[in-house]
Amino acid sequence: MTADQIRSLQPALAALLEYFRPCFTKATTFAHWQRYLLGLLADLKRKSIEPIALAAGVAVRTLQEFLATFEWDHDRVSRLLQQRVMDLHGSDRAIGVIDASGHVKQGKKTPGVQRQWCGEVGKRESCVVGQHLLYSNNDPQNPFSCVLASDLYLPKSWADDRARCRAAGIPDEVVYRPKWRIAIDQVESAIGNGVRFSWITFDEEYGSVPQFWFELDRLGQRGIGEVRSNFPCWPALPYYCSTQRAHASKRVDNVCRYSPVFRDQSWYRITVKDTTRGPAVWELKCGRVHLVDASQEPSRPTDRQYWLIVAHNTQTDEYKYFVSNAAGGANFKQMMTAAFARWHVEMWFERAKQETGFGAFEVRTYTGLIRHWLCSRMAMFFLAEQTERLRGEKSADHIGTGGRGSQRPGHSDLEPQLAFAD
Repeated sequence: MTADQIRSLQPALAALLEYFRPCFTKATTFAHWQRYLLGLLADLKRKSIEPIALAAGVAVRTLQEFLATFEWDHDRVSRLLQQRVMDLHGSDRAIGVIDASGHVKQGKKTPGVQRQWCGEVGKRESCVVGQHLLYSNNDPQNPFSCVLASDLYLPKSWADDRARCRAAGIPDEVVYRPKWRIAIDQVESAIGNGVRFSWITFDEEYGSVPQFWFELDRLGQRGIGEVRSNFPCWPALPYYCSTQRAHASKRVDNVCRYSPVFRDQSWYRITVKDTTRGPAVWELKCGRVHLVDASQEPSRPTDRQYWLIVAHNTQTDEYKYFVSNAAGGANFKQMMTAAFARWHVEMWFERAKQETGFGAFEVRTYTGLIRHWLCSRMAMFFLAEQTERLRGEKSADHIGTGGRGSQRPGHSDLEPQLAFAD
């Protein structure tokens, strides 16, 4: 945003931040929070602490301490943000999207940094990985998305070195948790805070973990997500006999290829407009299967049935495999709408990195990192609110030819959609 745009929006930002004032015990700390948010919204080449401090006219060290050591309840800020999202944008068709985001970082002192898979560059790289939960109202006419939770993925190499953790300000209670476990904790916390999701969706890193599905079942939360082609399942619940090959678990790709339920089924065709790449035609088949409970010795099929869906892209000849814990009478179109909704979080990450410095953190403490991500999320929420206001003004005034949703501060006017055609 330009300096003039920032000045024009300061009253609206100040009004929003008043909702969160109880989280701050000192007025000076609250003022620093506003300065930091304005810096994240400003038209700066890099939205890290030093350029933000220089633009705000405060000492660099002051903003460093604001993130790392000043007393303010960032956990409460995050909870209040979730509640505000539900108050203003709660929807009975909302979708939660689980995803991780890697940020290339060098050195050894940034919390959680190590050589690991980084989606930002599509390869293993020295990076920090965050685990995130996004809320989307799933409304094509008035789209709204907001990341509700962000946590650091702490690799085992860090978790096993508590001296290194303490040097980076990582509390002793923060230990290694696989990404799927962090995601479940985020979903459970959000639900406990009043957030409601019609569906949760995710990629194969989460979907290919049977325990992840069992935890969603425990929460009573519907989910649909990709699984790897070699993900094991039972095409039918047999009389259990570990010595009979016919009763052994099978890869989902082979189940979809050879099982009579799938083999004799006609393809169901849908058209998906995926982000700005244009429509893509997918053919679908579905059936009921049982997952493998590896906690049993020997492993055995679950009593509960799950959906298995195979999706074939007719243009690229790509195959995807999805599992869902939805009930037998679930609406198939709604299910697949959720399955193809991960673009919400991908676009949010892209915009947040470009517009509110989501990946521009230069901190050496755990608290500083979590607070930076929170401030970036708050700035994105504010942008979304202003977008909603501009949509309403443009719709009311009937000016131009763009119609509703044609103006977005700092955004392209291209909005991804997902539509179905029988």
